[in-house]
Amino acid sequence: MKYSQEANKTSVTEFVILGFSDNPDINLVLFVFFLLVYILTVLGNFLLILVIVVDPALHTPMYFFLRNLSFLDLCYTSVTVPKMLANLLSDSKTISFASCAMQMFFFLFFGITECFLLASMAYDRYSAICNPLRYTAIMNKKVCLQLIGGSWVCGTLAAVEHTSLLFTLPFCGPNTINHFFCDILAVLKLVCGNTYWIEIQIILGTGFFLLMPLLMSLLSYVAIISTILKIKTAEGRHRAFSTCSSHLIVVTLCYGTALITYARPKSSYGMGEVKIFSLFYSVGIAVLNPIIYSFQNKEVKNALRKIPITFF
Repeated sequence: MKYSQEANKTSVTEFVILGFSDNPDINLVLFVFFLLVYILTVLGNFLLILVIVVDPALHTPMYFFLRNLSFLDLCYTSVTVPKMLANLLSDSKTISFASCAMQMFFFLFFGITECFLLASMAYDRYSAICNPLRYTAIMNKKVCLQLIGGSWVCGTLAAVEHTSLLFTLPFCGPNTINHFFCDILAVLKLVCGNTYWIEIQIILGTGFFLLMPLLMSLLSYVAIISTILKIKTAEGRHRAFSTCSSHLIVVTLCYGTALITYARPKSSYGMGEVKIFSLFYSVGIAVLNPIIYSFQNKEVKNALRKIPITFF
């Protein structure tokens, strides 16, 4: 445990990430499992990006957003998983103060950006289903770039606010993070003094950055479902719903686990429960997204069949 002395105060200069278990055999099994999951995540999302880039039929706003979603998933998992894999095989599970702050910043940055991107994708589906004749005019290139840019700006603001708020507080020890990465709630427990109001600020801030895009998505889907129900034929309703079913599944998984984890006081659940939910939204969703969009989407499946022809 390392500390530095400043004005008779002791401040932490590095943290120890507790991880999952102290048993080397269990950690080895977890290492193999998460390594395979990470490889599948990288390959799946990279393949989806490649398919969208090389197939002209997928050069539409919907797949433009999907390509950005896959890129965010690659970045999102790469923030936490490589360090987690290293810690599973290492006796020293330390991370410097600055590296912990950086990890938290980019985790929040990519996570919140993805939430707003999902809201942009919901708006895209709303425009396609509720205003089909004006769709190309509404979702032009400029609008798509503005939605993407807005998502990244919101992610940046959220990450800067939360990281700066937390890491300007005093850390006097202990320095053990009961998690597998520098999660905001786990690090908050190590702050000196009463953190009640800081916790409230973080919960309200996180809730805002999660609930605002969620509300945008919900409003879009209320209009989408209302429009679909007005379609007279069952085939027409099925065809309209199939264009947004993949996105609806991803939105439900993403927001569901994130809200359960962050939108309630830390005293209401144990860290074991937090780790499970954190694994799902930080690792599980990223590996599931390419699978969900591939199996639910005929255009993607057709494009996947063309890849060998394109390159050979």
